Amino acid sequence: MQVLVLGSGGREHALAWKIAQSPRVDAVLAAPGSAAIGEIAICHPGVSAGDTDAVVELARQQSVDLVVVGPEDPLAAGIADRLREAGIATFGPGRAAARLEGSKAFAKEFMRRHGIPTADYRDFDDLSAALAYVRELGRACVVKADGLAAGKGVAMCEDAAAAERALHEMMADRRFGDAGKRVVIEEWLIGEEASYYAISDGKRFVTLAPAQDHKRALDGDQGENTGGMGAYVPAPVVSQAVERKILDRIVTPVIEGMAADGHPYVGVLFVGLMVDAAGEPRVIEFNVRFGDPETQALMVQMEGDLVPLLLGAAQGELDPGAAVDTRDAAVCVVMASGGYPRSYQTGKPIVGLEAALADEHVVIFHAGTERGEDGDYITRGGRVIGVTARGTSVKEARDRAYTAVDKIEFEGAHSRRDIAARALER
Repeated sequence: MQVLVLGSGGREHALAWKIAQSPRVDAVLAAPGSAAIGEIAICHPGVSAGDTDAVVELARQQSVDLVVVGPEDPLAAGIADRLREAGIATFGPGRAAARLEGSKAFAKEFMRRHGIPTADYRDFDDLSAALAYVRELGRACVVKADGLAAGKGVAMCEDAAAAERALHEMMADRRFGDAGKRVVIEEWLIGEEASYYAISDGKRFVTLAPAQDHKRALDGDQGENTGGMGAYVPAPVVSQAVERKILDRIVTPVIEGMAADGHPYVGVLFVGLMVDAAGEPRVIEFNVRFGDPETQALMVQMEGDLVPLLLGAAQGELDPGAAVDTRDAAVCVVMASGGYPRSYQTGKPIVGLEAALADEHVVIFHAGTERGEDGDYITRGGRVIGVTARGTSVKEARDRAYTAVDKIEFEGAHSRRDIAARALER
């Protein structure tokens, strides 16, 4: 079979890498792909992941058997609906279900109706009203752009003054464009974050290993929110007891609730969680696609074939008893451009990739690179590469990842040095 992966980042590189290992797959295609993805897939750089007409035409021309949608924007725009209308099996939710990520206000209202635990909140489309609310609140809160902001439209505000600055940035200055026309202001949850994944065909689901992302730019969870500075699996904060609560109180009600609302959820449901000291999970946010950089760690950790899960979900024939073998651990450390998540320079030569890959347990996924004039890789984005390593324990995987990171250099390179520290402290 032929599988088309939409997207060009580190997540899509990891998915294409894993899909290409399947004995069921004859060829992996990518649109638009990247130079790095082109080492394992046939790229179509002229086809944007968000150009629905071009994607449908490409899938038809190439007799694609399965489309795997990587980024959230095309899903929110309804690309999965169009592909299915064209008779093409597609892994990813339709436009209506994708509102779980596309609108934080929608997701909050959905959780309220279905009794899913989350933070208390208010939403606003008027700046003056939002400012009055945070002043009245007078304490720490979280301000979120309602729409899609590439994982960066969240401000952790320790006091009213910080919340006011965030509101001005989002609603007045439009740092995140139209995504900030509406905002959600919610309570600041205390606990440990986790990422939980369930692959669903609209009725049934299969879960993957719990992961933990590191959103803040700096060590010790300081600095601004980013798209993710590193991740590891498994996350020990999700014990068997906590996982049971996640399944019973969150994942099952979401899948059943979406079906009851007339929008069966097909694809991967990514639940961003806060687990408090008592082991009680609450939803921070939903994503309607694989996370980045959690996917890099998940794909490296995962044994066996991912394709039957993707295809089974897309065709409505998921086997809920399918085993996902995840015996080992994996850690991904993101190397980013200096200045990320705000302004940064690109075009910086990257050296040391081959030396890092000398360890057979290390895989490097490219998030923001391209080939320079000499054919070597140069930086092209904020998050540049995800250095990912596998080990029999989180510590072993982490040590291997950082050993590899230390062999790679580019001007302004920045990475956190405490990825997976919470796991090692337990």
